[in-house]
Amino acid sequence: MRTAKVIVLPYNPEWQTDFEKIKAELSDALGQLALSIEHVGSTSVPGMSAKPCIDIDVVIKDYSVFSDVANHLLQIGYIHEGNLGIPDREAFDYSDKHHLQRHHLYVCPQGSAELHRHITFRNFLKSAPDAVKKYSKAKETAALLFPDDIDKYIQYKSPCIEELYNQCGLNNATKEAGI
Repeated sequence: MRTAKVIVLPYNPEWQTDFEKIKAELSDALGQLALSIEHVGSTSVPGMSAKPCIDIDVVIKDYSVFSDVANHLLQIGYIHEGNLGIPDREAFDYSDKHHLQRHHLYVCPQGSAELHRHITFRNFLKSAPDAVKKYSKAKETAALLFPDDIDKYIQYKSPCIEELYNQCGLNNATKEAGI
């Protein structure tokens, strides 16, 4: 699901409710196959400006259950897209989820470096109001400068992300943060 128009909005507390609705549908479909369903990304951080798209990581034990997970997700309209170049993070697309907030869905084994990055960064931001303000400002500015170019939007905010990664111990993480 490629972003055509970059829109960054002030934090909306309804994003948590939106996540809970998506999580309920996923939980019903996956049952015990999912160890947890995590709200990650900027919409999960109170006070954070964000693109209005919920990022979700479904955590699984390991790849031994992935085929079953992918089949259960397919039954409710999610199509596996592969890892899109990020190891241990499988992306899923959908086309008929008008009853849910726009979202990105990923499945990660519990030992995934990408899952660790998402959780660590989310938890850091939730405990660092100055970092939230700084990152929100970088995202808002990037969206104003590059409303039609997601790649330049990401490039503009990358130095801020790298600085915040250093602060929370993720200094070896990739430049392209999904949040």
